[in-house]
Amino acid sequence: MGNNEKKWWQNAVVYQIYPKSFQDSDGDGYGDIRGMISRLDYLKDLGIDAVWISPMYCSPQDDNGYDISDYQDIDPMFGTLADMEELIREADRRGIKIIMDLVLNHTSDEHRWFQEAAKGKDNPYHDYYVWRDGEEGVYPNDMKSTFGGPAWEWVPELKQYYFHQFSVKQPDLNWENPKVRREIYDMILWWMDKGVGGFRLDVIDQIAKEPDLGITNNGPRLHEFLRELSRETFQKGNLITVGEAWGATPEIAKKYSNPDGSEFSMVFQFEHMVMDQQEGKEKWDLAPLPFVKLKKCLEKWQNELYGKGWNSLFWDNHDLPRIVSRWGDGGTYRVQSAKMLAVILHGMQGTPYIYQGEELGMTNVRFDSIEDYRDIETLNMYYDRLEAGYDKDEIMASVYAKSRDNARTPMQWSAEKNAGFTKGTPWLGVNPNYVEINAEDERKDPNSVWQFYRRLIRLRKEYPVFTDGKFKLLLPEDEQIFAYTRTDEEAELLVCANFTGETASCTLPAKWQDSEILLHNYEGVLQKELRPYEAVILLRKTAQGKGLC
Repeated sequence: MGNNEKKWWQNAVVYQIYPKSFQDSDGDGYGDIRGMISRLDYLKDLGIDAVWISPMYCSPQDDNGYDISDYQDIDPMFGTLADMEELIREADRRGIKIIMDLVLNHTSDEHRWFQEAAKGKDNPYHDYYVWRDGEEGVYPNDMKSTFGGPAWEWVPELKQYYFHQFSVKQPDLNWENPKVRREIYDMILWWMDKGVGGFRLDVIDQIAKEPDLGITNNGPRLHEFLRELSRETFQKGNLITVGEAWGATPEIAKKYSNPDGSEFSMVFQFEHMVMDQQEGKEKWDLAPLPFVKLKKCLEKWQNELYGKGWNSLFWDNHDLPRIVSRWGDGGTYRVQSAKMLAVILHGMQGTPYIYQGEELGMTNVRFDSIEDYRDIETLNMYYDRLEAGYDKDEIMASVYAKSRDNARTPMQWSAEKNAGFTKGTPWLGVNPNYVEINAEDERKDPNSVWQFYRRLIRLRKEYPVFTDGKFKLLLPEDEQIFAYTRTDEEAELLVCANFTGETASCTLPAKWQDSEILLHNYEGVLQKELRPYEAVILLRKTAQGKGLC
């Protein structure tokens, strides 16, 4: 891939904001848009290029805003449409694009379309959703909702069931109806006219469902729908688009992220993020991380998409626990392990995503009581397992490891009360360690996790090999070391990291002995043993610009 073919988002680093928890400006305990505007200089200083924001549209908040009642207005919890327009303008002034989170598989049952659809079979909006005739108590089939219970809900007035893959308050849209698709395209173009820089598409692999056949994701018309969506909207602007696809394989991802731009810029796939759970069980059923398997998984995605698609790189998001607590060390080696995990991820090919607080090395929270948690998934699991006879301490161990609230505690800005997040009472408790871990302190400390992320982001922009280089995994069977090279015509990088809290024997090949150290998370020279969580990026220029063998 030559420089002239590069898309802007291939060199970009994206920052994810969970709006409820980022910055509260009015003291009501919830983050908001004016709070985000007040922190744009912080983001510019970090060096990121785009901000993906979880949904802020009007919503009854049955599923944290992923149940949208109006795609073209902002929920009062977060501010106004005028605030949103100001955020887009102010971010743009600082060279930052705003990426909106779009939910196109379903709406809220409080959306105007569904309110109309439920009035009668002859209503023009009825066919905007998926309905089946039937009789009460006799479901069209035995399909289950992701959130538990049947995927069908009876409406007695219509003597029909509607289909919902998620909450009963999230009826699925009928993408077979061209009018639905046109409404969606017009809405997207409306946001594009307002200057947004891209979209993250929630559960987009489920829009082509075939409920009569039991098919939810990767339905037969999926890529036909996605190509039409892209042609009618995204291709009319220079956008970054990323599709969330839990069921993606490299083969499917090549379609999603085809370099011809016919679908999306890239895809979120989660194969690497579900490895620390027992085979065939739920995420709450904890298991040690199979480190060698993790390396081979990431190798597969790096190599199979090279030149044929594009990776998104992430350890954290609003649905996942904090990576430093999960696969690093949230205690003694918190700083070193947070930096090590950053090196491994940002050294690979793809567009990296930093989840709010990841750049500080924020950790999982351990609230004293289940009453302190807010996440519906966590609470349901706790009471279900208690009833099923699980040991309470075992359940809490799962909560401490995997609850989504680990990612949702308020952003730790300073050592002030409530971590500088709000002057009021935060909607979810602040992690008590904000006194030691906060942005204000880390920005002053040259050796902090924040400063390390800042340098890493700068390096990615300075050296094209981060964007273009071919990936080669080294020491694939080693139980401690994660090492790989990235090579293009101009340079070769060696990324080498100790993924454990024990020292690891590691002798550099002779050709790397005099190479340049681009980034290192320990002071001093490299030894023959890597210290706990030690990580380094080395650079070699290739002779006369020729490739290395």
